[in-house]
Amino acid sequence: MVNGTATETIERRERPRATAEHAASLGVANLNPFGDLHTLQHLSARLARALRGVFEPVLRRNLRTWAEPLVVQRFADYSAERDGLLTAWLPMAMAPTGARAFVMFDGGFVIETLDLFFGGTGDRPRTLPGEFTPAAEAMIVRLGRMIATPLTVAWSTMERIEFQPGAPEGSPAMLQGFDGDDAMIVTRFGLAAGDAEPIFIDIVYPVAALKPFAPTLTGKVMSRSSVEPKWRSGLTRAAMNVRFPVRSVLAEPVISLAALMELKVGDVVPVSFGQDVPVMVGRDRLGLGTVGTSNGKAAIRITKLNRDGDDETHPTYDAYEEDAR
Repeated sequence: MVNGTATETIERRERPRATAEHAASLGVANLNPFGDLHTLQHLSARLARALRGVFEPVLRRNLRTWAEPLVVQRFADYSAERDGLLTAWLPMAMAPTGARAFVMFDGGFVIETLDLFFGGTGDRPRTLPGEFTPAAEAMIVRLGRMIATPLTVAWSTMERIEFQPGAPEGSPAMLQGFDGDDAMIVTRFGLAAGDAEPIFIDIVYPVAALKPFAPTLTGKVMSRSSVEPKWRSGLTRAAMNVRFPVRSVLAEPVISLAALMELKVGDVVPVSFGQDVPVMVGRDRLGLGTVGTSNGKAAIRITKLNRDGDDETHPTYDAYEEDAR
């Protein structure tokens, strides 16, 4: 798989790029209001692994995939890096937010995948054309749809966002809704087969589009293996010691207001209840039980437990009633 000369690839990978960590300076707009985008970087790493399964069938070879560190830069500065090069700019709608991101493909990569799609060997011309053919544009949309599925899945662990590709453009100036001064978060993914030079695919998010998700994107990511057992045990013990008020409702007689006003000391209000009475935890019904005594104290024997709203019957056991009334 040939994706340009080694010099072009090295220049692109070694070009100094600012990281996603920015400190605001006097007189300079802060492009990144989020700070450390831990969760977004973690999302990108997970997406990189999924892209391997997307592009291996397309390129017909085993691939290595990885995510580059995040970069925040002005849209004008980012698009200037591709000035004069054949590039596919594919808008990606972020439903239901109404915002849009975009995917950037190298023109040579698009032509290579198009040739492979029609049974070729993946060759690309020495001199790239000035614009994409209708077949190449259809291939760009096809690649966008292939990426949209794992991208939606990767985001689903944090937010319910569905990505949908739009119409590709050959120039960033044709992208509607993007201004040169807009701050963009660039997530770059590398694909390489064996010792071949890698190619890169960028998924770019406007900073303004991600502001509603700032608390999620800036949160610390902690793997399960990094949780200390002592801390986990302490948390479990604390949770298990939380106390809940348990009560039973023996009867709820109903009388008229006139009868209520005439009540006096010594009057008897008749009540009746069945064999089983409800056992409540807070406002929720835990189950049913039979009133009786145990060790000389009033108690309720649980005869039925409710699980997730069901009246499924479970083995009975004895329980003291803490607040019988």
